[in-house]
Amino acid sequence: MLIPIIILIATLLVLVVVYVLDDALRLMNERAGLPYGSGMRWSKRVVWAVLVLVVLQFVVPHDLFEPPPPQLATYGPDSLWTGADTARLIHLDEEQRDLVRYGRELIANTSAYLGPKGTVRQRTNGMNCQNCHLDAGTRPWGNNYGAVWSTYPKFRERSGATESVVKRINDCFERSLNGTALDSNSREMRALVAYMEWLGTGINTGTKPKGSGLAELAFLDRPADPVKGEAIYTAKCESCHQKNGEGVFSTDGNTYQYPPLWGEHSYNIGAGLYRLSRFAGYVKNNMPQGVTWESPQLSDEEAWDVAAYVNSRQRPVLDLSKDWPNVAGKPVDHPFGPFIDSLPETQHKFGPFGPIAEIKAAAKKKKT
Repeated sequence: MLIPIIILIATLLVLVVVYVLDDALRLMNERAGLPYGSGMRWSKRVVWAVLVLVVLQFVVPHDLFEPPPPQLATYGPDSLWTGADTARLIHLDEEQRDLVRYGRELIANTSAYLGPKGTVRQRTNGMNCQNCHLDAGTRPWGNNYGAVWSTYPKFRERSGATESVVKRINDCFERSLNGTALDSNSREMRALVAYMEWLGTGINTGTKPKGSGLAELAFLDRPADPVKGEAIYTAKCESCHQKNGEGVFSTDGNTYQYPPLWGEHSYNIGAGLYRLSRFAGYVKNNMPQGVTWESPQLSDEEAWDVAAYVNSRQRPVLDLSKDWPNVAGKPVDHPFGPFIDSLPETQHKFGPFGPIAEIKAAAKKKKT
């Protein structure tokens, strides 16, 4: 602000000098009996023009000619959130722009940088974040990141604590990628956080846009059936994810084109997709490959059944003894006790989940 004021004062002084000089020259010419003509008229006009421009900088909004923000949320009540147009990255400073781009690259090709043969370090099972968070976490109902930046930090029953975005990302590294946490100060973590912030720009704090995360399917009035699910898997899923769920590597042999759905290289029992409701919501709107939420191939029942089959297969284990310190906070489809009810683990695994939900609701109402 100081520099514009100095320029204003200097312009006023120049204007005064021009007028004084013009009067002096006119007076000298009159005494000498000489014509003065237009004098310093154009000099005055130039100084007045400069003065007007200087004054305008005080009254015109500073952001009038600035580029638009990197992303404005454009979703509405009847539309779904989608990721930002990466062309808008040009409006970020170079360092932040590079971090966002690197963060997106890490989501899309995690294993190339952090997998068993990763060029940065070896931290994960070989899957990419994008294998579960489709289109680098931007596809509507594709397990996207639309609500991450707007809802974190937040309290989570699973840990019994308020979690940051960094903690949430590392949860995925330890569970879905069956690996180890990243250093919170590493360039990789800073890039992932920058990418989450970029996707969340323009979304009000506490707001979860329509289309973010996964769709929630209505509970079945029966248990989800792994036997029926196997037939669906064979018909709809096996061609990509293979008979034994091992997935298919990309041509580079370092990342998965089609991720493993069970076995030692898949997500472990602590991952979100190990819960049937999460997996069913995921496959309903996104699988088989090529379908969308607008034109799904699977019925709700088929989605529940194939989820039961996939999550009945063997996969890596994880110590969950510190999860859900408040037993009442466990979701209905968390398959490991203890529970607030006396229903068996198999029902918490496969359902029907309606009776469990009713018991939880009654317990909560009684407590309040």
